[in-house]
Amino acid sequence: MESFLLAPSLGIVVGVLIGLTGAGGGILSVPLLVFAFHMSIAEAGPIALCAITLSASVGALIGLKEKVLRYKAAMFMAGFGVLLSPAGLWLAQRAPNTPLLLLFSGILIYVAVRMYIQASQTISGTTPPIIKSPPCQLDLSIGKLIWTVPCARALMFAGVCAGFLSGLLGVGGGFIIVPSLKKFTDLSMKAIVATSLGVLAIVSAGGATISLASGTLNMSIAGPFSIGALIGLLFGKILEKYISGPRVQQIFSIFTFLVALSLIYKGLF
Repeated sequence: MESFLLAPSLGIVVGVLIGLTGAGGGILSVPLLVFAFHMSIAEAGPIALCAITLSASVGALIGLKEKVLRYKAAMFMAGFGVLLSPAGLWLAQRAPNTPLLLLFSGILIYVAVRMYIQASQTISGTTPPIIKSPPCQLDLSIGKLIWTVPCARALMFAGVCAGFLSGLLGVGGGFIIVPSLKKFTDLSMKAIVATSLGVLAIVSAGGATISLASGTLNMSIAGPFSIGALIGLLFGKILEKYISGPRVQQIFSIFTFLVALSLIYKGLF
């Protein structure tokens, strides 16, 4: 009974964060599951992937309908991500929990600090200027990316990293995809978020399917948690029209930093 009450509540929190911050909110799925249900990273990861699959798929479909999803880039990155995701899942089932907790904490701290700095720069209007053109540029005449070898190489690397960490930690990989698309493309933020959600939907679906087939996915918690995340995503999409994005990112980054410290304490003591 506890899972049917607590799991959807936590899912709603995660979904709202995904809706407000783009793809970043999904990274808190695993810590919340670890604390609420006393799970290991290996147990919580597949559940998080299941929730990310459902919510990211809906978000990507919304982006496709609004014609901001760059689906070819998303499928290209996701293709390499799906190839590396099983390796991460395999390692997660065999690695000790404490090192995984500490690794996850380090990633959370990195994401929190980076997001806080970027949000503060946006609020103060001191965003660093772009010195050189990114390798992936949008052809405005046809509304599509111009594919080059440097562009493909950059997107491939982002997809590989996101896929491996998605399987290893159940994080989806949005914290890699979004900054990579910002750095390597000249897409608008709305297109970046939509494309990132497209990548997450495919990569997370692959990891969740493998976990389900191998019997490591706890559906009694994954089901209500995923439905809650979907409801939260839709609610977050409504809220984002009324709340300042950079301010939300600042609050989210502080919360993420505190969660990372809690995971370090849990892992060490």
